[in-house]
Amino acid sequence: MKITWLSHSCFELAESMKILVDPYISENPSAPKSVDELDPDLIAVTHGHADHLGDAEDIARRTGSPVLAVAEVAKYLDRQGVRSEGMNIGGTFGVGDVVVTMTRAIHSSDITLTDPPRCGGEAAGFVIDDRIRVYHAGDTALFSDMRLIGDLYRPDVALLPIGGRYTMGPREAAIATSWIRPHLVIPMHYNTWPRIRQDPLKFRDLVETLCDSEVVIMEVGDAVEC
Repeated sequence: MKITWLSHSCFELAESMKILVDPYISENPSAPKSVDELDPDLIAVTHGHADHLGDAEDIARRTGSPVLAVAEVAKYLDRQGVRSEGMNIGGTFGVGDVVVTMTRAIHSSDITLTDPPRCGGEAAGFVIDDRIRVYHAGDTALFSDMRLIGDLYRPDVALLPIGGRYTMGPREAAIATSWIRPHLVIPMHYNTWPRIRQDPLKFRDLVETLCDSEVVIMEVGDAVEC
């Protein structure tokens, strides 16, 4: 699998199909690609905040790709005329050789692209199984069921927020890594704005004291092969 970091929490996963997660692009000055350059087969959205739902509607409308999201966000997209697939925590969606399971996340989830914001249900994460199992935690605090995610799904790769303030920070994300025990862990959701400024090397050093997972610190636009 080829995993490309498109800044913030946005990743493109390419194996049997191309999956785009949390496409925050057009309003993100750090994004290395334009919306028109993205052509996913499937879009996955962890929750309704503008820096995660982002450009999902525009990309889905242009490409015809379905958007996978928690039921309330999916209903909102349906009303916009966008093809969507609603899920809920613990549910699984399969398409082709890909199996996607929605996991818990501890975070708020209003749809903030509307005025006033609308209820976006619960925030979520995803375990995406396309030969390689990738856990995208979404925006979340540290929570003890991350041990269960590690035991049950055994992710090969974990994508974890480290920004603090709105999500867990480096210390909590390092503990999460030790509970999940992926072969590879990639930090995300940091340094997009001053309020989530973090040093990813601190996260790497903390992980090395707790477990054997390899920390890969990516530059925006970088890709890693798994």
